[in-house]
Amino acid sequence: MSAEMKTAGRLVVGVDVGGTYTDLFLYDEATGTARVGKVPSTRGQEAVGFVSGISDLAALPEISAIVHGTTVGTNALLERKGARAGLITTAGFRDVLEMRRRDRRQTWGLTGNFTPVIERDMRAEVAERTMADGTILTEIDPEEIRATALRLRAAGAEALCVVFLHSYANPANERAALAVLREIWPNKHIAISSDILPEIREFERTSTTALNAVLQPVVGGYVGALDATLRRNGFGGEFLIVQSNGGVMSVDMAQALPVRTALSGPAAGVIAAAHIAVAAGFPDVITGDVGGTSFDVSLVAGGVPALAAQSTLDFGLVVRTPMIEITTIGAGGGSIARVDASGLLQVGPESAGSVPGPVCYAAGGTRATVTDANVVLGRINAERPIGGKLARLDRDAAAAAIEEQVGKPLGLGVMEAAEAILRVANAHMAGALRLVSIERGHDPKKFTLMPFGGGGALHAGALVREVGLARALVPRFPGVTSALGCVIADMRHDRVHTLNRLLDDIDPAGLRAEMDAAAATLGALLERASVAFTGRSVLHELDMSYLGQTHTVAVRLPLAPDGSGALTREGIIEAFVAVYRGAYGRILPGVPMRVLNLRSAVIGHRPKIDLAPLAPGADATYEAAQRGTRRVWFGGWRDAVVLDRLALPVGCVVPGPAVLEQPDTTILVEPGMTGRVDPLGNLILERA
Repeated sequence: MSAEMKTAGRLVVGVDVGGTYTDLFLYDEATGTARVGKVPSTRGQEAVGFVSGISDLAALPEISAIVHGTTVGTNALLERKGARAGLITTAGFRDVLEMRRRDRRQTWGLTGNFTPVIERDMRAEVAERTMADGTILTEIDPEEIRATALRLRAAGAEALCVVFLHSYANPANERAALAVLREIWPNKHIAISSDILPEIREFERTSTTALNAVLQPVVGGYVGALDATLRRNGFGGEFLIVQSNGGVMSVDMAQALPVRTALSGPAAGVIAAAHIAVAAGFPDVITGDVGGTSFDVSLVAGGVPALAAQSTLDFGLVVRTPMIEITTIGAGGGSIARVDASGLLQVGPESAGSVPGPVCYAAGGTRATVTDANVVLGRINAERPIGGKLARLDRDAAAAAIEEQVGKPLGLGVMEAAEAILRVANAHMAGALRLVSIERGHDPKKFTLMPFGGGGALHAGALVREVGLARALVPRFPGVTSALGCVIADMRHDRVHTLNRLLDDIDPAGLRAEMDAAAATLGALLERASVAFTGRSVLHELDMSYLGQTHTVAVRLPLAPDGSGALTREGIIEAFVAVYRGAYGRILPGVPMRVLNLRSAVIGHRPKIDLAPLAPGADATYEAAQRGTRRVWFGGWRDAVVLDRLALPVGCVVPGPAVLEQPDTTILVEPGMTGRVDPLGNLILERA
């Protein structure tokens, strides 16, 4: 953070709106200086905190670009608060959304229920049929389409989607239906599956298209209103939205394809973490984003975040679009602690959020949270809370709530009860870290934990010990890492096309032509955004398997970064064999190979931040960083040194116990651990 912010040059602001705080990172590309901000989120009126936070950093007319990571779509789906949508589908396929893959919420029982995002009376069938080879057996009846749409509209549909059988092979019937619907539907909220996901497998295509429909009025209305608010306040630059794949897209694209924003905010944090990790010399990291509501975990190997072709946001809510692999649990600073009917201490997933917030906020919250426990234990400074919007925290009220709700039911003193809350929360977090590492074949001793978010660095030491990680790398600005990721995210567009043919039947020249056509289409989307790029790259991969197998592996084609290069059947075979053997440990000689899908992506690279200018200056000293001592509870009271983290010099070593404070977070160096400031200003936590 610069002591003085200069507004000369191009200013870029990243904004991550979370459940509790809105985080901001402003970067001046001309001077290499930055400023950070953190303001309470205003649920339902996100634009208020959004504009207020930006205005604290710079005047809107002076800003060149604003990049936004949002959880509006995620929250709408998880809370089932999307728009009322209608679905028009092929006769006989009305119940695909409910049948799913015949999976059950409770694997070993018949209990549980599932409510699809589009209820049954809003799903209508029409007479049409396209065969698997693309042959049109029955064309649509325009009058039937029109009457069906009007009936759904009268029933309250705000958005409409069309999913016809085998439209990935031939979208003619869907496009004909779209032409009819455009004439009568009162808004732009219409989507056809061949535009959203032109890929084989009916449930995944139906689910993704339906989720897009219920999000269009919600996310589309949100980003549209936000864009209008910014323009009214003088902003004239680029306004971009982060996608779940870690890239960014224009407002128009976000309004048309809101399903691609389902993990927007967490994805931005992973992008920033990968950039910081590579620059610091630790390309293998596991990220841990502790916000007010959730704990988001992702694995980065070799500096590259893992991408998944399909994700499940909640039971039955399947999105098949490229997303950074992120595991989320309800364990954040606002997670509520309670003793259940069996007498066990539970923490989360319910959260106090920003309103009313933890008890210590003195804003009406009455239920003890993880943040309350950290305040009572002395780990968070009650007299100088992060964010700068609260004068102080009410430690006495937090202690009283913990004693009443946790201590007395468990027969514990208030300090032991607060410590128990953190132990349970840490156990939940450790489980998520093991899920993305040990359970996927990775040795945690080879990975560095990168904690960020407002509360990540408070739990880093405990997680390193419990999971057996090598170390923790705390970024320079951990509380606004996701906002930093917004600033550096590239623009990316993806496209999938189903081939469903044996490799022996595919002409490499014909496949090359399809790849070039996909790259041209996606490149045109980059041009429409009117964003300056430092370069472009093109990626192509095939979903492949052996004949007779259901599941596929993703095979990256051996091409140049711009997508050029010779494409041969032998090269495809070699690439498939390498990926398949790596996944399963063996290959199946003599069995024909099948190509299910072609996936293409075009990436427009945006300028990356040089982290060196953000490091401590030559005038930083340990003496200047000292803020005295504070009693902190570690099974008993210990005197911990308190330091201004941003004032610590490069190379400084801080033995625990210590508390390092900065405007966007608090870092805890536990007894038995040391913290070391690296040349980029990151803090490396290791066992002493």
